Amino acid sequence: MNKELYFLRSSEQKIVNDLVKYAYPRDMNNLNIYTDFYGLTTKDLGLYALVQNKIAGAIWSREIDGVPKLSVAILKEFKTQGIGSFMMNQYLIEASALYERIDIDISHKPASIKFYEKFGFERLDNNLLTKKLEIKEVVRPTDGYDPTRWMD
Repeated sequence: MNKELYFLRSSEQKIVNDLVKYAYPRDMNNLNIYTDFYGLTTKDLGLYALVQNKIAGAIWSREIDGVPKLSVAILKEFKTQGIGSFMMNQYLIEASALYERIDIDISHKPASIKFYEKFGFERLDNNLLTKKLEIKEVVRPTDGYDPTRWMD
């Protein structure tokens, strides 16, 4: 399986708009807080994954009420293929250069708790997980990951 990662840029707002419903399947109200004007602030950070030149998922964050909130969306046909881990590994490296911590609301996907705990997220309450990040040098892989490339 040929997987590639790309930065989500403000010009790729459509990707965020299309995938937000997969990130929040139970909460279809007020999703615009995760999508509107995405990428127009330096505190927005995201990646998307391509598999065989098809968008398989995305992971993005933005500050909401002063705290970076994480969103993760994977298309159904790509679940259980390691796409989430592929994106999360690189996302956490990138995020550690920007944030001190990141939160994710898991009320819409309670079955995903183990996935996030695998990456060091801890429970703040029944619906919220958090991860403290250490500022590290960003090291980007060279095979298939080119931060200067983006889709037209």
